[in-house]
Order: sequence, then structure tokens, then C-alpha cells
Amino acid sequence: MSPPATSLAYFGPAATFTQEALLTQPDLAAADLRALGTITAVLEAVANGDVDLGFVPIENAIEGTVNATIDGLIFDVDLHIQREVVMDIHLHLMARPGTEMTDIRQVSSYPHALAQCQKFLAQTLPGAEQQAANSTADAARALGESASKDGAAIAPRLAAERYGLTILSEDVEDHPENQTRFVLVARARVPTPSGHDKTSIVCFQRADHPGSLHGILGQFAARNINLTKLESRPTKQGLGDYCFVIDLSGHLADEVIADCLRDLHASLAGVKFLGSYPAAGEHSAAVREQADAAWQAADDWLGRLRSSIG
Repeated sequence: MSPPATSLAYFGPAATFTQEALLTQPDLAAADLRALGTITAVLEAVANGDVDLGFVPIENAIEGTVNATIDGLIFDVDLHIQREVVMDIHLHLMARPGTEMTDIRQVSSYPHALAQCQKFLAQTLPGAEQQAANSTADAARALGESASKDGAAIAPRLAAERYGLTILSEDVEDHPENQTRFVLVARARVPTPSGHDKTSIVCFQRADHPGSLHGILGQFAARNINLTKLESRPTKQGLGDYCFVIDLSGHLADEVIADCLRDLHASLAGVKFLGSYPAAGEHSAAVREQADAAWQAADDWLGRLRSSIG
């Protein structure tokens, strides 16, 4: 479980997808919520003790890794991931009440959101000017505060509700399977095992030499540890100098995971631990229940065996 929700900073402004994802977690939604303008500001607020928890996006199915989040966790702060939240991303075209689709001459949104809606815009609003905004929510806010009768915004449903806009067309994204992964971070704390967990680490090489990545991966293969993500990131020390961000199935409390991390730490220039936390997913709760039952059955079996010793 994550620490009790008291104060929490999230990547704002209000009515972003980050806040939508946050509101799916009842214990987090009950905290003192503070919207901050950048991911860096959120991470630093947690690291400095200004808030207890931080909530930020870390990966998108279309755009890939959120660089500000992963680089901040690697190089700038020492925080541990407490949980992950995966949410389907649906974008909506919205305008001020009374605006018709035929009235629209300009559409504003976050550049990544506009990029994810190009097929819709080309087919439905081919003549509309596209304008970049600081965020999807900021595009909706600016439109709601204006008197525009020919403007529209692409933003989450929550933004339409917050800024008094009418949704003209739902789910305008080109890829309906789009998802974003968010993480909750805190200072120096590891949640207890849930039975269905993920561990995130960063591996730094001593030198770039043939077989270095193979040597890292061999530690996991030898122990039959499943990797759910492998990504290289520049260390900012020079061209060609990379570290590896790895997500793996299991928890720090698992002996096989602990043994693997021990060997990696001994053989590499460094290993940074980013957290062991409950894995998200549609069936994650069921998997945890099955794991609990399996562990209980195994414990009972082992107890019976040990009772026969001597």
C-alpha cells in the first residue's frame, strides 16, 4: 500500500489527463491536491519535502517515454515509485456553447494531442488553423475564458466540465488504443509486496564494450525474470554514453529479485533503484488474489514438510 494521502502535487493545471487519472484513485483524490506547472516542479516538491507525494505521467503508448519524468527520476531526485496507474486516453473536440462545427476556424491543444488527431482534423476541419497550447487543459481554459465563436479545443472531458464548454465530437484521437501510464512517487519508501508487482531500476555501465548489454540481460535470463520494459537513456556525460532503464516483474522482497540486484550492483558502475510497486492492469487485482492463495497453499505445504523433520 502507498503511504496515507496527505499532500500531493500533480502535473497540472487542473482538468488535465493527469488529474483525471489521479481521480480514479479514491485515496489519492482525498489528499490536499496541488497542481504544479511542470513535471520537474512536482518531483522537486516531493524531494524537498514540500508535499508527501507526487503524481506524474511517465509513458504514453504513442509518444513513448515522458522524458522529463524518467530523466528527473534518474538524474535529479531520489524518489521511489509507489504505484502505477494506466488510463485510456480519449480526446474530445469542444467549443463554447452555441458554436457549431461549421463555425470553427481554429483548434488549439497541446502539440502532442494535436498530432494524435491529424486524421480527424484533416477529414472534419481541413481549413481550421491549429494552435499550440501549454496543455490540453490550458487550451480549454483559454477558450472558456474567451468570447470566441469560431474557436475549438481538443482536451479531456474533465476540461469541458470545468470550463463550461460543449463537446462537439467525442474520441477524436486517431489511435483509440492510446494509453498513458502515470506513477505515484514518494521519498525513500518501498510498498510491501502485493503479489503482482513490478520493479524499476537503472543500470549504468563501467564502459561501453561489446556484450555489456548482453551481460546485464543475462542476469535476468539466468533467473527467469521477465522484463516488461527495456530502454536506453543518454547519461548526459557525452555522445554514446547510455544507461538502461529496466522494468521487471517481481518485488525487491522476492529473493530471486534481490539476488539479481546484488549481482548487478557488484558488476556494474551503478544501479539506481526506482521502486518496487503494485503492477497496474485490467486483471491485476485477480492476479494478486491468485498469488496470495498460491503463496498460502505453498506455505501450508512447506509447513507440513518441515513438521516431519526428525
